[in-house]
Amino acid sequence: MTQYFLGIDGGGSNCRARLRDAEGHLLGEGTSGSANIRLGLDLIWGHVLEATDQALAQAGLTREAFARTAIGLGLAGITTAEDAARTIAAGPRFAFASAGTDAHAAVLGAFSGRDGAILITGTGSAGYAWVKGKGHAVGGWGFEVSDDGSAAVLGREATRVALHAYDGLAPRSAFTDAVMAHFNDQPSQIVAWATTARPKDYGTLAPLILSHAQDGDAVAVALIEQAARDLGRYIRRLNELGAAQVCLVGGMAGVLTPWLAPWTRPLLATPEQDAIEGALLMAKGAGNGLSPVTSEVVS
Repeated sequence: MTQYFLGIDGGGSNCRARLRDAEGHLLGEGTSGSANIRLGLDLIWGHVLEATDQALAQAGLTREAFARTAIGLGLAGITTAEDAARTIAAGPRFAFASAGTDAHAAVLGAFSGRDGAILITGTGSAGYAWVKGKGHAVGGWGFEVSDDGSAAVLGREATRVALHAYDGLAPRSAFTDAVMAHFNDQPSQIVAWATTARPKDYGTLAPLILSHAQDGDAVAVALIEQAARDLGRYIRRLNELGAAQVCLVGGMAGVLTPWLAPWTRPLLATPEQDAIEGALLMAKGAGNGLSPVTSEVVS
């Protein structure tokens, strides 16, 4: 018999776990590192279990409880049912396991399982609508080719405009100077850094962009305005897919919302619950088997 429910929300920067009992009482929580499956299933399961162990310890439990625990995994990087299935297969066995994109967990939490859409803007970005029992993903294909309006893409663009300014191909400003100073005014250091930099590394430049944009630096403002326009395109598309309201969530949501176009305001809603609660709904079977990016395994 299932006695415990474990919700996992994993993104490009961190992984969060929450454990509840069958009556819904909070038993424990935990946090750890990145949980985007593109980083490797061994790595992300290490972080999932690290966060889970913290939650179990608070509840006075050990991994022995897995056999009586249903887990819902909302993880960045899952884009197909096959991704979800192999993610579940790579981890330990639970009484029940369901996996899907972090966007799926977020929309379930935001609207308590009802129809709606979310637009995640954090280290990465992704739009997701849950309408009439069907999931519709928009974007979220990785910062190299997608993830518009995210911290990682802002960081990537910051290095590009700084290098363009350094080469005299684009306007120089206090912002571009600050980016170059971050790399000791050496373009070669940017290249060396970019060779191994991950999305969260690019995302560390976002505060620098925002700070200079708030000071009115034209180059930084242009980057923020473009990010806001990109988010607007996602909001419009999610609405076209049938979502009457969209919740903007993630670490960049609060700072980018003021830059959105006025027409977006009537479509925006405040999340009712967070993505971990959405993952807990997945653990309880809500929305499973209907979304193209959700897989479930009963063991």
